[in-house]
Amino acid sequence: MASELASATFTLGLILVLVGIALSFVAGIVMALRQGRGGRARGGGIVMIGPFPIIFGSDAKTVKVLIFLAILLMVMFLVIMLLPALVG
Repeated sequence: MASELASATFTLGLILVLVGIALSFVAGIVMALRQGRGGRARGGGIVMIGPFPIIFGSDAKTVKVLIFLAILLMVMFLVIMLLPALVG
């Protein structure tokens, strides 16, 4: 049972990393296309150190979205950390 949980957690982590890479790639393309049409590029980022986020962005709207995503990431982190205790 423990090895199945470890395998599932590893798979979930790998999927999340790959989704993050794909989203970063798509965001880069979208920002490049917006700049090409004369639009203003906005950006920001979240650096997660454990469950603690460091958030930065170019405007207030971007920062609000990143705060929501940081809260979502913290909840996911806590669920994944507490999953073995809840299952076992």
